Amino acid sequence: MKLDVIKLDAGKSGSIELADEIFGLEPRADILHRVVRWQRAKAQAGTHSTLGRSDVSYSTKKIYRQKGTGGARHGSRKAPIFRKGGVYKGPTPRSHAHDLPKKFRALGLKHALSSKAATGNLIVLENVEMAGSKTKDLAKAAKELGWKRVLVIDGAEVNENFAKAARNIEGIDVLPSMGANVYDILLRDTLVITKAGIEALEARLK
Repeated sequence: MKLDVIKLDAGKSGSIELADEIFGLEPRADILHRVVRWQRAKAQAGTHSTLGRSDVSYSTKKIYRQKGTGGARHGSRKAPIFRKGGVYKGPTPRSHAHDLPKKFRALGLKHALSSKAATGNLIVLENVEMAGSKTKDLAKAAKELGWKRVLVIDGAEVNENFAKAARNIEGIDVLPSMGANVYDILLRDTLVITKAGIEALEARLK
């Protein structure tokens, strides 16, 4: 697969050959769905908690005599049936993460990259180097390029000036190549990868 390479000022900078085994696959929704579910489950805090019968604060004294009241035979105000009693089998803090094979996660990333390439929403940049770190300059360039909701993936490290300039622009998110993931790629309308990012991703996924 061949794509044009552009510069940050919208000028052309030749073309690049992309690996078909990474960017030319037929996207499968079931694979993408499984990887996104794995990502979101791993990110879930799991801090939900309730007070059980042993956690609520009440006297352990029997609340009334066993017989002769004409009511049920209760022994504790901590029972779930009473107001402010303990919750029966309520949620407790736990991890929601589940296992997903490393090869399957890599396959999901390939399908996410291929889905952007297949829909024409993949852009390859020469680099993201900027003379300064002014947000105004990057906002102007993004407007000229027609970027609205984009994810920019750079090489091993993101250019410092570009990262600072993009920090205050809504709709532009920046990640190093090692941070590239299925959820963030699918969340944005357009995927922008630098040439260094392409090389790093191909080395990581081949």
